[in-house]
Amino acid sequence: MRPLRRLPCRLTRALALLAGLAILVLALLGQGAPARAATDAAALARAAASELEAAHDRLDGAERASDRVAALTATIAAYEKGLSAMRDSLRAAALREARIQAQFDAQRDEIAALLGTLQTLSREPAPVLMLHPDGPIGTARSGMLMAEAAPALNQKVAELRARLEEARELRALQEAAADQLQTALSGVQEARTALSQAVSDRTDLPRRFTADPMKTQLLVATAETLRAFASGLSEITEGEEAPAAQDITAQKGQIPLPVQGSVLRRAGEADAAGVTRPGVVLATRPRALVTAPVPATIRYLGPLLDYGNVMVLEPQSGLLFVLAGLDIVYGEIGEVLAAGAPLGLMGGEDPAPGAILAQSRDGSGNDRSETLYMEVRLGNEPQDPLTWFAVTKDTQ
Repeated sequence: MRPLRRLPCRLTRALALLAGLAILVLALLGQGAPARAATDAAALARAAASELEAAHDRLDGAERASDRVAALTATIAAYEKGLSAMRDSLRAAALREARIQAQFDAQRDEIAALLGTLQTLSREPAPVLMLHPDGPIGTARSGMLMAEAAPALNQKVAELRARLEEARELRALQEAAADQLQTALSGVQEARTALSQAVSDRTDLPRRFTADPMKTQLLVATAETLRAFASGLSEITEGEEAPAAQDITAQKGQIPLPVQGSVLRRAGEADAAGVTRPGVVLATRPRALVTAPVPATIRYLGPLLDYGNVMVLEPQSGLLFVLAGLDIVYGEIGEVLAAGAPLGLMGGEDPAPGAILAQSRDGSGNDRSETLYMEVRLGNEPQDPLTWFAVTKDTQ
C-alpha cells in the first residue's frame, strides 16, 4: 500500500512544476494568441495539480481494491490533463520563439546596419565622432544630429536586447521542461501498473449476470458484423437480472467522451481505404486512459472482428456503447460499472521528453497517434455518437 500512496505525491510535485512552467510561459508571452493559449494551459495545469492532491487524499485512505482503483483512475486522469496543459504551453512558447526568429530574419539588414553603427560608435570617442570638416558650425550640427539619433538608437538597442533575452528564456524554459516531463512520465507509468493490479484485486463490483464462455466464443467466431454480434449478446448470458432503472436520454449531447482526444473521423466519413462506418474515430495519445462515460454493464470485452479489443457497454436496456481499439481492457462481462470507472488503456508507447518537445516546436500534432472507434446502438440501430456525446472546440 505505501508505494501506491507515494505515487500522487511524486506526480503532484511534477504537475506543480509543469504548472509553474506554464505560468512562466504566460509571463513571457505578453499579449496575443500564444498568450491566451498559455493562460488556458496554466489554468488547466493548476486544476490538474488540485485534482491530483484530491486523488492523493483518496488513495491515502483507500483500504479496498475498488477504492484504490477509483483513486488511481483519478490520478492518471489528472496527470493526462496536466501533460496536455504542458504541451499547450510549450507549443505557445515555441510559436512565440518562432515569431521572434522570423522578426530577426525579416530585419536582418536593419539589425546589421544597427550593429555596424554601434561598433563604430564604440571604437571612437564621442568628441571625435562629432568633429566635422566644415568647422565649428558643421560640428555643432553633427552634435545636434547625434543628440536626436541617440535616443532612437538606444530604443532600438533596448528592443533588440529584450527580444534576444525573451528568446533565450523561452528556449531555456523548453529545455528545463525535459526533466519535469521525465518525472511525470515515470510516475504515471507506475500509476498505470498499480491500476492494473488494483483492478485485478477488485472483487466487490456488482454483477448483472455471468457469461457462458462457450456461447461467447461461438458468438465471436460466427458473427460477421457488429450488428449481428450486438443482437446475439443476450444469448451469452446466464442468470441475467433486469438492469437498474435509469434513463440517460436526458443526458444526450452532454455525455463526456470516454477518452481525452479529438474527433478524427465522423460517422459515415470514408477512411483511407474508402470504408465507411456508422461510428466516430477519436484520435488519442498513446497509453491514454479510457473510462466509462456513464454507469453501465459490461456486455462484452475482448477481441472482435477487425476492431481489435472491444468493450461493449449497456447503460440501459436496448442502448449499447461500443468502444473498439483498446490495447488493454479491464473488468469482466456482467460487471456493473460506475461512471468514470476505468475500461482500459490505448496502445502505443509514451513518447520520450525529447519527442514531446520536438512535437511542440514543429507543431506537427503527431502526439495523438492512437485511435478509438466508438459506436452508439439503440435498439440495435446505429446512432450518430456526436449527438450523444459532448464535443467541444478542443475535441472537434
